Amino acid sequence: MSRKIRTAAVIGSGVMGGGIAALLASAGVKTFLMDIVPFDLSDEEKKNPAARNRIVKAGLDTILKSKPSLIMAKKDAALISLGNLEDDFDKLAQCDWIVEVVVENLKVKQALFKRIDGVRKAGSVISSNTSGIPLKAMSEGLSDDFRKHFLGTHFFNPVRYMKLLEIIPGKDTMTEVLDFMADYGERVLGKGIVWAKDTPNFVGNRIGVHGMVKAMQLMLEDGLTIPEADALFGPAMGRPKTAMFKTADLVGLDTMGHVAKNTYDLVTEDEARGDFVMPECVGAMIEKGLLGKKAKAGFYKTDMSPEWKLIRKVIDPTTLEYAEYAKPDLPCLAAAKAAKSLPEKMKAILYGDDKGAKYAWKAVSSNLIYSANRIPEISDTIVEIDNSMKWGYNFEMGPFETWDAIGVAEAVAKMETDGMTVPEKVKKMLAAGNTTFYKEEAGIRTYYDFADETYKEVQISANIISLAACKAAGKTIKTCASASLVDIGDGVMCLEFHTKMNALNGEIVNFMGECMDYVDENAVGLVIGNQAGGMPGAFSAGGDLAFMAGLAKAGKYDEIDAFLKKGQEGMQKTRYASFPVVAAPYGLTLGGGCEVCIGTADKIVAHSELYMGLVEIGVGLLPGGGGCLNLWRKMTADIPEPVTDVDLAKYFIPTFMAIAMAKVSMSAAEARGNGFLGPKDRIIFNRDYLIGEAKKEVLKMVDEGYAPPVKRQIKVFGTAAQGMINAEIFNMQSAGYVSEYDAFLAKRIAYVISGGNVRTNSLVDEEVILKLEREAFIDFWKQEKTVARIEHMLTTGKPLRN
Repeated sequence: MSRKIRTAAVIGSGVMGGGIAALLASAGVKTFLMDIVPFDLSDEEKKNPAARNRIVKAGLDTILKSKPSLIMAKKDAALISLGNLEDDFDKLAQCDWIVEVVVENLKVKQALFKRIDGVRKAGSVISSNTSGIPLKAMSEGLSDDFRKHFLGTHFFNPVRYMKLLEIIPGKDTMTEVLDFMADYGERVLGKGIVWAKDTPNFVGNRIGVHGMVKAMQLMLEDGLTIPEADALFGPAMGRPKTAMFKTADLVGLDTMGHVAKNTYDLVTEDEARGDFVMPECVGAMIEKGLLGKKAKAGFYKTDMSPEWKLIRKVIDPTTLEYAEYAKPDLPCLAAAKAAKSLPEKMKAILYGDDKGAKYAWKAVSSNLIYSANRIPEISDTIVEIDNSMKWGYNFEMGPFETWDAIGVAEAVAKMETDGMTVPEKVKKMLAAGNTTFYKEEAGIRTYYDFADETYKEVQISANIISLAACKAAGKTIKTCASASLVDIGDGVMCLEFHTKMNALNGEIVNFMGECMDYVDENAVGLVIGNQAGGMPGAFSAGGDLAFMAGLAKAGKYDEIDAFLKKGQEGMQKTRYASFPVVAAPYGLTLGGGCEVCIGTADKIVAHSELYMGLVEIGVGLLPGGGGCLNLWRKMTADIPEPVTDVDLAKYFIPTFMAIAMAKVSMSAAEARGNGFLGPKDRIIFNRDYLIGEAKKEVLKMVDEGYAPPVKRQIKVFGTAAQGMINAEIFNMQSAGYVSEYDAFLAKRIAYVISGGNVRTNSLVDEEVILKLEREAFIDFWKQEKTVARIEHMLTTGKPLRN
C-alpha cells in the first residue's frame, strides 16, 4: 500500500488545532478545520451557515492575524476549508489523516472518536494531540481498524516554530502506520520525532515541567529573586533568553498550572511527585488573572511612565506587587560570562559558591536525577529525553548532554556529598568505566543504553548529513578560522562558514577562491551551507561591518573597493564555475549572506524558516557584493527569449522595493514571493535535511550532464526607471514615509539597478552594474549619516533612522 496524505482534517480550532491546520496548509495539504456549532445561536442564526461556523471562523482569523505568523504564506490559507461537527462531519470520509485537538475531557474525546469511527474510510490515520489522557482509554470499544490506525501526535506550541513532535503508539497501532507517520512528520512537516510511551505528559512536558516547577520551589526556599533565577537559567545555561519565568508568561500560568496539576494527579507512584506542586503564589496569581502575556501581566509586566517610557517590572512572589528590577549581579554569572564554551559556562554556575550557584545546582541536579529515573518509564533511551528538551524547550543541551558537559563522575560525587539519591544505573555505568552518556568515534555518535549496558549508535535518517560527524571522521579538506571545506561524500564538497553569526569577512572571501580551485580539480560539485545552532539560526547575517568600519575610519576607501571587487569576482567565479553549486540557506540570510545565495548558486535549497533580504540600506549602504545585479537577474530570469517587448517596469519596481525597503521574508514561501527564490529552487521543512538535499541536487545536475551558465549581457531599464522612482520617492518623502537621507540612498540604488545612464532595454555587461555597486557603496561610506547608522548598529544592535 502506498500511503499518502492528500487531505487532512483537524478537529478543534483553538491555538493548537489552528496551528496544526496552518502547518498542514503551509506544506500544501488540503485541510478541513472543524469545530462545534455555538451553543447560544438564536433560531434565525441556526439557519445561517456563517453563524454556525462562527467558532471555527474565529480560529482561522486567529491564524491569519497571529504574530509571528503561524502560516508561512497567506495564500496557503486557501487550502483550509472550514466546517462544523454537525453539518460537515461526513467530509471526514475524504480524509487520509484526522487529528483530534478538542478539550482535554475523556468523555468528549470518546464520543467524538466513536462518531469518527462511523464515517472514516478504512485505512485512514487518526491521531490525538492530547498530552494527558491515555490513548487506551480514548480508543476503548472502537473498531479494530480504528485502533490499528490510531496514535498520539503531540505537537508543541507554536506548532510552526517548535520542532518537537512526540509520537505515541497505541496498544494496537500497526508498525507500518507508525513508521509512515514518523517519516511524514520528519520529512514533510519538518519535525524532530521523539518516540514516547503512553504516560502522563509523555516526555517533553514530564521532564520540562518538572524542571520548571522544582526550580520555582527552590527559588522561594533559597530566597532568590525571579530576575536572578531567569539570569541563571537563560543563555548562560544554554537555554532561551526567556529562561523560566518569561517562558511561563508566554505559555500562560493557567496552562502551566494545568499541566503540573494533571501530572501530579496521574503520577501517583512517582518518587518526585511533590516536585509538581506549584507554589502557592502561582495559584494566587492565577486566581487574580495574572496569567502572563495574554493578560499583559504575569511574573513580568510592562508599564508606561508619564514620559511614555517603557518600565519593565517583576512581581514579588510574597506580596504579589510589581516593582522595577535591576540586572542581577551574582559572582557565578560573572564567571560564566568570562567562560568561552557552554560546558565551561555551565560549570562556572553549577560548581560555584555563591547563593545563585547553589540554587542552580540544586535545581539542575534534581532534574538530572529525575530524568534518569524516568527511563524506561516514559522512553527507552536517553536520546528521546535529550531531544525532547532541545526540540520542545529550545535547550542547547538535554539533561544527559548537560551531565556530560559538567562531568558525570564529578556531578555524581557532588550529588552524593549533598545527600541526593543517585540512580543505581548511573553509578553502575560509571563503575564499568563508562564516564559519559555519549561518545563520538570516527564521526559516529553513540549513546549509553541502560537496558543493555552498552553504547549504541544514535539513529538518524539517511537523508541527514552531519557536518560535525564528517569533520570528526577526518573529512575536512581545507580550513581556516572563518570557514572550512568538508567532503560530504560522492565527490561533493560543502563550504561551511563558522564565524559569529556566520558573518562574511575578508578571510572567507579569500578562502572561497581557494575552495573553488580545489573543487574544480578534485570534486564534482559544491554545497554552500552550515549547521549553526539556534532558532532560527543564521546561515549568514551579512558582512562584517566592524571590519569595513575600521577601513572607512582610516580613510582606506581604496581597500574597501579592492575588498568589494575581490568579493564580486569570487561570486562571479563561483557562478560560472564548471561544476554545479547549490546554496542551502536557513534562518537569517541577510545582506552578504543573501548575496552568496542569489549570486553564486545554480539552485537554492532553502529551509522553510528563511528570513532572507538585502538589508544594507538600514545601515546607510546598498548591496555591494553583486546583490543589485543578481536580484535583478533573478527577477527577470524567466522571461522567454522570444518575448522582446517587455514592460521592464513590472520587474524593476519589486526589485527596487526589495532593496530600498530592506524587505526581509518571514518564510521561504515569502522569499519566493519576494523574488529571492525562483520556481526551480526548493523549500525543505526539516532543517536537518538541508545539506543532504542540497547534495542530491548537485548530484542530479552532474548526472544530467551539467553545463555552466553562459555569461551574457543583461537587459536593464535605464534612465526611465530613475525618473519613475524619483517621482515616487518624492511622494513618499512628502508624506513622511522616508527621511531625506533614505531618499538620497534610494535614488542612488535605483540608478545602480537600472544600469546607470543608459536607454531603456539596453544590454549591458554584468561588470557595469557591479562597478556601479562598488562606486555607490564607497560614496555611501563617505557620508556622515551612513557612518552614524553603522556606529549605532555596532553599538546597540538596532538600526538608526536619520
